[in-house]
Formats: sequence, C-alpha cells, structure tokens
Amino acid sequence: MIVIGMADYAVSRSPEKLTTLGLGSCVGIALYDPVAKIGGLIHIMLPTIENARFKDNCAKFADSGIPCLIEEMIRIGAVRRRLVAKIAGGAKMFSFNSDASLNIGERNVQATKMVLSEMKVPLISEDVGKNYGRTVLLDTDTGVYYIKSAIMGENII
Repeated sequence: MIVIGMADYAVSRSPEKLTTLGLGSCVGIALYDPVAKIGGLIHIMLPTIENARFKDNCAKFADSGIPCLIEEMIRIGAVRRRLVAKIAGGAKMFSFNSDASLNIGERNVQATKMVLSEMKVPLISEDVGKNYGRTVLLDTDTGVYYIKSAIMGENII
C-alpha cells in the first residue's frame, strides 16, 4: 500500500494499492491504464498554479498536477490513449459563506474536469461535492476506486 500525502502523487503497477486520506475540499484524481494495469493517484489542493506564490510543487494544483501524473505514468509504461479517470472529493466543508468563489471544493472539481478534458482523458466516474470528507483507495490490479466516508460509508466507482 502506497500512501499519498496532501499535494503529492504516486504511480504504480498491479498489484499495488494507492491511497490518500482526508479529502475535504481537495480532490483525489485516479488515473488508470487497464491494459498495462498501471495506476496513478494525486491529492490536489487547489485549482490552478497561476496565482500561487510558490510554484515548486506541481502536485498541489489541478492544472499542473494532472500533467505531471500523466507524464510519470507514461514513463513507467502506461499508454496515454488508454488512460481513464475517476475523481472524488471537492466537498464544501464550511457553509458559513454563500460566495461561490470561496467554495474551493467546487472550484477544484471544475478545474480537474477541465484539465482532464483538455488532456483528452475520459472521466468515467466521480463522487464529488456534498459536505463530507473522503478517503480513497485505487486498486491497480482492477482499476476499482474505493471511497470511504464516516458519514456515507463506502462507495465503489
């Protein structure tokens, strides 16, 4: 089991499992090549690197992290055209303000979907939004993405 921290990513081959804990407004993006059985998981915190003060960690942002993850997967043998994506997280953890620009979870999900679309990686499943945190696990043998929540139990996508 490989544990991915916040603003980090990892790639691996079957039969390894990749997990990240505590997705609140963050998004866990799982990419998978079903033929090579290579998976990648990234825990992004913010939508874009554009206005960031520190730009040294590509994994912190959707727009820089997803390309880094894809490059690493290809480096170990994945084929780009076979990649599929599943995402989880992007919750609205605090409801004290109705200003949509402050809903970082929703912005993270939108940015993730936009980058996946631009990179032509099909998004085949998602468990996003709502108001609760999630822990995720990607099984690189099967491509199954397990999502656990204290509030909602377990979901498999």
